[in-house]
Amino acid sequence: MKPIILTYVKTYLDQRMQTSLDAMNAAQESANGESKSSAGDKYETSRAMGHLDRDMHARMYQQTREERKLVERIDENINFKKGALGAFISSSMGDFFLSISIGQVKVDEKLIMIISPQSPIGALLMGKMVGDKFSFRGKEAVILAIQ
Repeated sequence: MKPIILTYVKTYLDQRMQTSLDAMNAAQESANGESKSSAGDKYETSRAMGHLDRDMHARMYQQTREERKLVERIDENINFKKGALGAFISSSMGDFFLSISIGQVKVDEKLIMIISPQSPIGALLMGKMVGDKFSFRGKEAVILAIQ
């Protein structure tokens, strides 16, 4: 199951990077294509807005690229004994994959929460072993399996 989830995460990040890159390029073209008008301030404002837009998409691209690098370091063949980056954890509350924050997704007809170790529930799962209990939002759960 873990290799399929990891492929899903990588594909998701690749698509997000491409979307950010496309938006960044479109914003740059828009800023460059702004024609000088008799209202000079409007021209300068439009160019500045285009550059701000491009910079925002560039930051999003860079952040996604960093997340992709992090996911690349996950070895799908490691079977963990404790909750850690790259662990697939089954619990009485549901299934979790510790990597980056994506949220709940359906992979192979199974609902999985893809979460960051820094998220509230991710932090609870870090270091936990099979049989350990944890409480989240007032609900008690037990870890059933870790891979």
